[in-house]
Amino acid sequence: ASPAPPVGTALGPHGVQIMDFCKAYNAQTEDQRGSIIPVEITIFEDRSFTFITKTPPTSVLIREAARLDKAAHEPGREDPVGSISQAQLEEIANIKMPDLNANDIEAAKLQVAGTARSMGIEVQGS
Repeated sequence: ASPAPPVGTALGPHGVQIMDFCKAYNAQTEDQRGSIIPVEITIFEDRSFTFITKTPPTSVLIREAARLDKAAHEPGREDPVGSISQAQLEEIANIKMPDLNANDIEAAKLQVAGTARSMGIEVQGS
């Protein structure tokens, strides 16, 4: 993360030291450099903060697995723009499991498959 927008504009009005946040965030996500890592920040009255990192967005993981830059413009109305295998689907579901409200891996796979379908990406073998 860098202090440039959107980080600076989101934290600045709350009085958080932006560089302190950037250093802490970068240290915690160093092994995932280059990935989009959402974060949930809690800012306290004394302007201190804590944060919890989340897993990358499902759509990003699906696009990476399908080796696509963009999803379909009109999903469902045109042919699928790409596909992912059942193994890739399970791998993405395992990565996303902590952030999904699914009780088991099968439910997580259904959620990921639904996201893929809504992006115009076919899940092979389903």
